[in-house]
Amino acid sequence: MGIWFNCHAISQCARSFIAVCSGLHFRAHSFCNKLNDGIVLKDRRLVRFDRNLIDMFALHVILQQCAKRRCLLIGKGCHGLAIHLGLETDTITCNILINLYTKCGMNDYARRVFDAMPFRSIVSWNTMIAGYTCNGNDLQALKLFSKMHEEGTQMSEFTLSSTFCACAAKFATIECKQLHTIAIKLALDSNSFVGTAVLDVYAKCNMINDACLVFEKIPEKTAVTWSTFIAGLVQNGLHEDALRLFQRSLREGVEFSEFTLSAILSTCASLALMMEGIQLHAVIFKYGFHGNFFVASSLVDVYARCGQIEEAYLIFSDMKHKNVVLWNAMITSFTRHGNFWEAIILFEKMQQAGISPNEVTYLSMLSVCGHAGLVEEARCYFSLLISDQTAEPNVLHYSCMVDVLGRSGRTDEAWELIQQMPFEPTTSMWGSLLGSCRKYRNIGLARLAAEQLFKLEPENGGNHALLSDVYAASGNWENAVLARKYLNDSGANKDMGSSWIYAAHIFGCEQKEELFVQTAVP
Repeated sequence: MGIWFNCHAISQCARSFIAVCSGLHFRAHSFCNKLNDGIVLKDRRLVRFDRNLIDMFALHVILQQCAKRRCLLIGKGCHGLAIHLGLETDTITCNILINLYTKCGMNDYARRVFDAMPFRSIVSWNTMIAGYTCNGNDLQALKLFSKMHEEGTQMSEFTLSSTFCACAAKFATIECKQLHTIAIKLALDSNSFVGTAVLDVYAKCNMINDACLVFEKIPEKTAVTWSTFIAGLVQNGLHEDALRLFQRSLREGVEFSEFTLSAILSTCASLALMMEGIQLHAVIFKYGFHGNFFVASSLVDVYARCGQIEEAYLIFSDMKHKNVVLWNAMITSFTRHGNFWEAIILFEKMQQAGISPNEVTYLSMLSVCGHAGLVEEARCYFSLLISDQTAEPNVLHYSCMVDVLGRSGRTDEAWELIQQMPFEPTTSMWGSLLGSCRKYRNIGLARLAAEQLFKLEPENGGNHALLSDVYAASGNWENAVLARKYLNDSGANKDMGSSWIYAAHIFGCEQKEELFVQTAVP
């Protein structure tokens, strides 16, 4: 199969190569000169290349640059040239093409190149599996790994790492354990790449004890290993353990990254540790991480959760460049502190700055409207979300809108929204509706919401108590007593409320006691 080019198009192509591949200006220029010198005239319009004058190494370099810069159009042109030169069966060329197409999100094209290869190296398999994983096709990555295993192809640590990432995205616990067994069988479980990937999967699948065992067995822990395990502990709500592990990493001289700092700042925010947050802020400035978007967003969250909304806004304002995560952090902080109009103004400034709101932004704005009683504004934000092509409404947005309508006394309208939405109603929706019915004494709708809650949460006695309160608020004491009696007879539990306190302890030089105690007081 030959590809024919127009002579004018060839000179344009040469200029495009030089313009786009600026990092390889001289190499691309030399390649294009050889390309033009190798033309053999066929007639006035059509030309063909002389294969002997093509620098294959330069072609590979340009393909790699196209993959790096996501230049799909020029990459396709190089692919056409490779076919014209008979390189469609060359393993190295095919591997580079697979990398190009997966980097550009074209997994189908990459798979066609992969399937047409007469011989596949370990790099071919690794690149294709990693491409599926990076582009979210986790199921295809697992299927391709199974095919590789069936064919008896030798695996490497990169093969297992990419497949573990696919398992983590799918929360595939069984497949993860099977892969872990293969890693042990191949004596790759002690490899830092594989061990970190196993650790990440177990942490994301809430198997934190297994993750801890894997972490301790890794002989050479990298900074990524420490960061992954700290983030895993934070994701599983083990904030104190995450802080202790971070202190241990500092003692062992581990170089921390922005991801580690972001995870630890999340811990400080969750526990409202003001002093530790300030200390970490100083460390961030010392090591030059204060310009990082994610670290700055976490700092904003820490100060806001500790009641220092002015400090949070100062950090936000000092950032010259802001991404959507940082805007969301500040809007959420204003919402949490009841500064509703500041949040609304900040949303307008965000749009003026050219930053498109995402799902989290709309969720914060709907929450603002719910707490401020701004029903019409909530309708506008919800309509804006529905019409926004870059954001996809989810069940949380509908839950917030139900809460907005319920808080304002529009319980029937909230019920209609639940009926019309494309999701199954959640317990939070029914609970919000039931609470609104108590306030506005809508007994009929309260019964309906309570019945749904009894089905979804049969062990939650708080729902029975709430229904009893609805009857009591409406003066229906007979049904209120029956609801309380059913609560006692059913054996359902109503959790007691609790609050966290931070108790400082003053001690003398002879005493050896903890510096602070955190406890829950019923």
